[in-house]
Amino acid sequence: MTTVLTRSPFAQTWLRDPWSQTAATAGPVPAADVYREGEDLVARLDLPGVNPADDVTVEVEGRKLVVRGERKDQRSEESEGRRISEVRFGSFRRVVTLPKAVDGDAVRASYDSGVLTVTVPGVFAGTTPQRVEVTTAA
Repeated sequence: MTTVLTRSPFAQTWLRDPWSQTAATAGPVPAADVYREGEDLVARLDLPGVNPADDVTVEVEGRKLVVRGERKDQRSEESEGRRISEVRFGSFRRVVTLPKAVDGDAVRASYDSGVLTVTVPGVFAGTTPQRVEVTTAA
């Protein structure tokens, strides 16, 4: 098995490397789109073929939004012949570091057409950037 580690394009930004996957993780890593929408953080994860009621957990742990789940292999044991499969099965875990702690009861999650959308409302409230003057040496 080959392990490929990639650097998140969000590293060193407000997400502070949100996908804290380690090389020891052997399961699938679902594609995700994480963005700011007004004062809310929205995370959209591609999870086709996953039963959200039984196989997905969304939790808030302090300043972390954690999505865990499992994509189960639906293939029958009787499959014969040659096969090409690019679908990975197994457990997954994705973590997004939030700018501040939030009330877990306020977080909303919905699943539609294979996409899990998690909204963390108001996590950016009161986080307006403050401009700092840059001086030069004379």
